[in-house]
Amino acid sequence: MKTRIISIIRKEFIHIIRDPRSLLIVILMPVLMIVLYGYAFNTDIKDIETGVIDYNQSALSRKLLDTFFSSEYFTPAANCQSMEQIEDLIKSRRIRVALIIPKAFDKSVRKNFATPVQVIIDGSDSQAATIIQNYVSTILSGFISEISQVQIQLPIDVRYQFWYNPELKTAHFFVPGLIAMILVMISALLTCITIAREKEMGTLEQILVSPIHPYEIVIGKVVPYIVLAFIDGLLILVVGYAWFNVPFEGSLVQLMLLSLVYIYTALSFGLVISTVVPSLRVAMLMTLAITLMPTVLLSGFIFPIESMPPVLRWITFLVPACYFLKIIRGILLKGIGIEALWQQMLILFCMGTFFMIASAKRFKSRLE
Repeated sequence: MKTRIISIIRKEFIHIIRDPRSLLIVILMPVLMIVLYGYAFNTDIKDIETGVIDYNQSALSRKLLDTFFSSEYFTPAANCQSMEQIEDLIKSRRIRVALIIPKAFDKSVRKNFATPVQVIIDGSDSQAATIIQNYVSTILSGFISEISQVQIQLPIDVRYQFWYNPELKTAHFFVPGLIAMILVMISALLTCITIAREKEMGTLEQILVSPIHPYEIVIGKVVPYIVLAFIDGLLILVVGYAWFNVPFEGSLVQLMLLSLVYIYTALSFGLVISTVVPSLRVAMLMTLAITLMPTVLLSGFIFPIESMPPVLRWITFLVPACYFLKIIRGILLKGIGIEALWQQMLILFCMGTFFMIASAKRFKSRLE
């Protein structure tokens, strides 16, 4: 039995080595994907074109503007004279936000009066408008704290602390999700393509009629691609850490161990697809559709699971990336270990084993 499994494993490695172009794509594609998607999913906005009307023209109003434009978020685009000019500039997308400083701005601040500063934001992109509003609020709060000479005592003193991502960088949230998405897609594609290619070349029938058990075929097909997918996982993890400065608070050994379980699940899932589809092209399309869309939409990668309708929340339990996201974000950002993640690991292992058994039964039915 061991000899037959090793022979199949050796055969798969020979296939991989003899196809250097595919191997190059498999190694380079995950790195390119995490770099491209890492920037594409970044919701941080910089160099926001800003228009200004300064009715005050005082040292204090200039200090406020300097505070705004010394940050990396806002850049001066127009010195306006009227609200009509601001309206025209926002309509033409030449500016995205306008700052209007009133005439008595410096006097009101010195007397500790309520000082209105009008901020007009282009709301045609609601998500960007919300982000810009948060930037403006943060900068204004810092400016008021800096110039305030009188400590005002409020009934409630609220002080915010953000743990595990104090700078609220979106890369720290999205890059672990990208790793989960790329790993499941690449891993499922690897096994799916290899079986479908065997079908098209006619070599699968030779394997099926040989004195080999179905589970031996399955194990022999999966093991080489576990190694290859594991290398992919290490590469994209290094890129995420070095390129996007994603913190690594937990144990590398534990992350690699749990990633192997996730890879095992994805490879087994690809193996099931490959036993059903008739051709290589259909296998690739089906694998991309079944792995990519649920991972992006239903795993918590972008949209919180808690905000989904109850029906969709039940469906998320069937998405492997839903469990791996908790693992990778927990280890990378929070530094937690297997003792807190064993349930997710167990669920992934059970899912992978179920897919493995299903693919072995499918092979058995073809043998019969």
